[in-house]
Formats: sequence, structure tokens, C-alpha cells
Amino acid sequence: MSDARNALLAILRRKSVIYGDFTLASGKKSDFYCDARMTTLDPQGAIALGEAGWELVREAAQKLGVNPVAIGGLTMGADPVALAIGIGAALSGAELQVFSIRKQAKSHGRGRLIEGNFKSGDTVVIVDDTVTTGGSTLEAIEKVRAEGGTVAFAVVVVDRGEGGREAIEGSGVPVVALFTRAEIDATKV
Repeated sequence: MSDARNALLAILRRKSVIYGDFTLASGKKSDFYCDARMTTLDPQGAIALGEAGWELVREAAQKLGVNPVAIGGLTMGADPVALAIGIGAALSGAELQVFSIRKQAKSHGRGRLIEGNFKSGDTVVIVDDTVTTGGSTLEAIEKVRAEGGTVAFAVVVVDRGEGGREAIEGSGVPVVALFTRAEIDATKV
């Protein structure tokens, strides 16, 4: 495991992962909660995420034989993830633009659904902070496709291992995760 990935895992465990009794957005009950924004919005977490995330994107793109030009996802969980990875790419000398997908198109201005550096015809990576059922990632994929983009693959920071990856892959989009719940639980103290 790279130094950046090790650092990111340590920050996730310290700041984002909580064990107890929780009701998730899906309505499911769980003994594991990951508030990934506590890590993705932490400056040191964002630095580690940018480096580890860019490494994962680069490896997945090479393996799949694709050349994504941009990265983004459904606001708000995906926003700091996409930006950190875009910065990680820039720091390594690569170019990976960043975009954000609104829940609904703006009713004023340009009326855009996808903000930032995205245009029809782009091949992109969709990101999400945590995947449980895959619902928000699938919504982002559908919106990019509806706007004329091609989704090369999806990157998630934490795959909870509750069927989300399978749902996303069922839509024809490969998924790579920085961490699985099993990897996080292996570090449980």
C-alpha cells in the first residue's frame, strides 16, 4: 500500500469511521458509519486522497484502455473527492478536469445540470465518497449519459460491500474502490 493510501486510511479511521447503531440514507440499519466528508474536507485528508485517488484513476484507466478527460459526481459528497483527485493529477503533471453534477438543473443563468469542466462527448470518471446501494453514483452516471458524456468507470473512496458496486457494474460501469469495509475493519482497534 502506498504511503498516501496508508495516510488516507489512517485519517478515515480517525475522523470518519464510527461503529454503533445507525440508520443509513437507504433506510437500512448498520453497525458501521462512514462520514467520509470529515476526511475529504480535511486538508491532510484531501492531500492523501488526491495522491492515492489519482494513482487509482491512472491504474484503472490504463487497465481499461480509456483516457478520461474529467472527473466528477453528484454534489456534495463527490465534490471534494473529484477536486482532490484532479489536483493530484495536476501535481503529477497530468490533466484531469473536474465537474460537479447538480441534483436539479439551475433555474437561472445557463440552466446547467453539470457545472464546471464537462461537455458533451467527454469520457469521464464518476466519483463518490461512500457507496452502499449505489443510488447516488447511478444517478450521476445517468445524468452524465443524458448530457452526452461517456462514463469510463467509477471510483469510490469506501465500498461498504452492501451491493452498491454490483448495482453500478450492472449498469455497465466498472467500479474501483480505494477501500472496502473489510479493509477498514481490518484496522479496527
